[in-house]
Amino acid sequence: MPGQRSITEAEKLAEAKLGGIPIRREQMAAVANIYRAAATVRHHLENSVLRGSDLTWTAFVVLWVVWVWGEPETRHVAEEAGISKGTLTGVVRTLESRGLLARSGHPDDGRLVVLRLTPEGEGFMRQVFPAFNEEEAFVTSRLSDEECRALADGLRRVVLQVEEEGEDRRRSLLNGAEPARRRSGRRAKG
Repeated sequence: MPGQRSITEAEKLAEAKLGGIPIRREQMAAVANIYRAAATVRHHLENSVLRGSDLTWTAFVVLWVVWVWGEPETRHVAEEAGISKGTLTGVVRTLESRGLLARSGHPDDGRLVVLRLTPEGEGFMRQVFPAFNEEEAFVTSRLSDEECRALADGLRRVVLQVEEEGEDRRRSLLNGAEPARRRSGRRAKG
């Protein structure tokens, strides 16, 4: 990305800064590269295929979740997209105004809201996703199919570790206290 140090420069700077501090370097590099890869891929996709569709990454992820899940509740869409319910509300308004998404009351619980793609939204995803997938292939083109499978499996195991063990670990680190809840995309002040 323009204006940023290369991954090689960043690694050299981190090593120089950490010097003799006893840390688990391989694990640090893995987590740092998960973050850096995610940010780089997101930036590339937003500034290529999604720019042509006038979509943000978040809007695309919301469309993807609704496309795959059918008619999910808004709380599940926010959770799957990794965003707050407040952020989801703004994204849904934008996608509704473009005629891609519709919301309605839950059939069994009027307090809940479900989302669905409109026919235009369905057509949009069928048109845009193949182009998106071409860029997924581009950003992983230095990896073989086997390496892509191994990477996906390794990242899946990272996610499962946090999903299955993360809550207990957080409570242990916080001496049993509940972690601060995030509000409106910002950390709660504590």
